[in-house]
Parts: sequence; C-alpha cells; structure tokens
Amino acid sequence: MSAFLVEGGRRLRGEVQVHGAKNSVLPILAAAILAPEECVIHNCPALSDVTASLEILHHLGCRVERTGDMVRVDASVLTRDEVPEDLMREMRSSVIFLGAVLGRTGRAVMSYPGGCELGPRPIDLHLAALRALGVEIQEEAGVLRCAGRLRGCDIALSIPSVGATENAMLAAVGAQGDTTITNAAREPEIVDLQRFLRALGADVRGAGSSVIAVRGGLPLHGGSYTVMGDRIVACTYLAAAAAAGGEVEVVGADYRHLSTVSAVLAEGGCVLRSGPDRIVLRGEAPLRAVCPIRTAPYPGFPTDAQAPVMAAFARGTGATVFVENIFDSRYRHVDELRRMGADIKVEGRVAVVCGVPALHGAGVRAHDLRGGAALVVAALGAAGESRITGLHHIDRGYCQLDEGLRGLGAAIRRV
Repeated sequence: MSAFLVEGGRRLRGEVQVHGAKNSVLPILAAAILAPEECVIHNCPALSDVTASLEILHHLGCRVERTGDMVRVDASVLTRDEVPEDLMREMRSSVIFLGAVLGRTGRAVMSYPGGCELGPRPIDLHLAALRALGVEIQEEAGVLRCAGRLRGCDIALSIPSVGATENAMLAAVGAQGDTTITNAAREPEIVDLQRFLRALGADVRGAGSSVIAVRGGLPLHGGSYTVMGDRIVACTYLAAAAAAGGEVEVVGADYRHLSTVSAVLAEGGCVLRSGPDRIVLRGEAPLRAVCPIRTAPYPGFPTDAQAPVMAAFARGTGATVFVENIFDSRYRHVDELRRMGADIKVEGRVAVVCGVPALHGAGVRAHDLRGGAALVVAALGAAGESRITGLHHIDRGYCQLDEGLRGLGAAIRRV
C-alpha cells in the first residue's frame, strides 16, 4: 500500500505550476465523442480519473493516444454505445459519457457511476434533462438503457448541478433544434466545456451565467484545445502555505476563480497578491479564526476547497465555523484530523474548528479525494512525521502532489 511520509514544520517557499483541471478535462474528454474527427487536448493531467476516462473512450471504439500532457482522441468510428459496470464504477464523473454518447448515437447503455462516497448524489437531474430532450430511459438492476431521437427543448434544472448542466449541454449539441438550459451551473469548468465545444463547431452560448443556449444538430469537426488550470489544486497549495507558513507563488490558475478562498485566507492573516494567471500567498502561521465559511455553488465558496482550508485552520487561534451545503458526507476527514490533535466538533452539516497551538504527526488515512488533500495540508503544518495512506483517492485529482510540494521545500515522499 502506497503512503505519503510527511515531516511537518517546514516553511514553504517558491513557485509551483498547477496542472489541468480535473473537473474540466473529464467532460471535455467525453465531449470529444461528439466530433467525427480527431481532437487534440493539451494540459491533460496524469490523473487516475483521466486514465479511467481514456479507457472508456477506448472501449467505445475511439483511437486514443497520450504523449505527456497531450491526448489525441479520434472518435471518427464508434464501435459501441455501452460502457460496462467495471469502467463506470471507477469514477463518479463517468456519468458524463451518457449525454455525449446519446448526442452522437442516440443510444446508450450504462450502469450507475462510482466515485468518492460523499453521500447521496442522485443523477435524477441528469436523467430528467435527457428525458426532456426526447430520450426514453429504462432502469433495470442499476443499468440505464437509453434511446431516442433527441430534439431541442427548454430544460429547467431544479438546482444548478454541474454534472446535469454538462450532460444536458453535450446531449443538446447532438439534438435537432434549439435547447435552453435555465438555472444552469456557473462554474468556470462549464465555461471551459463551452469553449471546447465551440472549437469543434458547436453553437453554445451563455456558460458562466444561469442560462445556456445550444443550437443543436450542427456539423462538428475536430479541433485542438488547452484545458484551464485546476482552481482546486491551486486552493490546496495556498492552504498548504497557510498551514506551514512561508511564501508560495501558484502559477497557472485564474485568480478570479479563487476569490472566495483567497478572501478567507486573507481574513485569517495571510497576505495575498494576484496576477493574470498566478497568485502569491505569504503566510505566518497560526491563522486566526474567520467568519463562518459556507460552501455554495459557484461563485460561492467551493465545496472541494472546504477540507484543505479546514485543515489549515485546525492550527490557529479562535473558532471557525464551516457549513457544508453541497454534500451530506463531506466531513470524513475530521476524525483523521483529530488524530493529529485537531479540535473539531461536527453536528450535521456544521463543523466548528477550534484552533489549537500545534498539531502532531500521526498515521492517518484518506477516505476521499479532497479529504486526502486536507490530511497532507495538516501534516505540513504539524510537528513530527505523518503517514498518509489511501493515496488512490488523492491520485484521482492531484498529479504528483508530493513532487510539487517538494519543489516548495516540503519534506514529503511517497513510499
């Protein structure tokens, strides 16, 4: 079993490059199915979720070639419209292939997806949007059998779900006629997907707002695209610098996408300055308590940043309240942080973090992706050595996290 060994107590200093966004590249890889020609995708990180996506593309009949952070996907010929259960269970985001395959072929057979256990994340919104587009869906023993002639329509999402917005966009590109998606998710990754679709010749407008318009049925072609930097990876490096102290420059992410996290860290005592594609944080641990942090859909505080930021505030002064409004089970890292000496009390969706003078190294285990990152952040600011297992969760969304942190002076190695 792989583990990170982290010797805490070292200040971080230097520059670190953020890799491509996991939450952008996965729907973009699925979208490549819509094009009957080759797509070239740059800044594609070597994540286990990306590997799972490439396996799904290969299974569907696409020609897939990877060179460094560049991936070529040739979907000119699809030999299948079904994805087996073992591939679907590799990650939660596999459901995004449903809209893409339906948009290309009008048929799809898939099981329910897997991924981190963060509580109920039903795909009802996805299925409702696809049914509105004319898809007939039969659910049998966890298998979705979908078929229909897709037609443009008006789709009103009950909540601004990122995945449902993306699935609706992909299916609507392959539908005949115009589709309007209201109460759409506004995340930057939705904008990135729109840009990729437009690079293929699709007519998609409005991403970044709550209303997205798609003119479906247009002929598509191949194209080349560079994925945006990962804002959550950037947040994690900033949280690490806040926890350990020092001065870190994070390059490759749009500082405007990090504004809520930057504001919290600044309130906690860090000094930040930003440029077009970079953000610099100078931290003098310990942090001081801040006003309640409530996760919310973009442009609110991102749920994916909650755990790493909580870890940074575990060593500090005063009490900080976190309110998790997106997922029911996103405090699984709390028990592990307590093993390191953190004082955190959880009641339902609320966690109260009472800062302590010092954390200590311990043996801990990641239970999910962002919770695993939180343990690394805490270990960097703790005294002594920590051993972090469950790295397969971290590998889903962080490419060579240990290498990036070593470049900043952290004592971390994978064994």
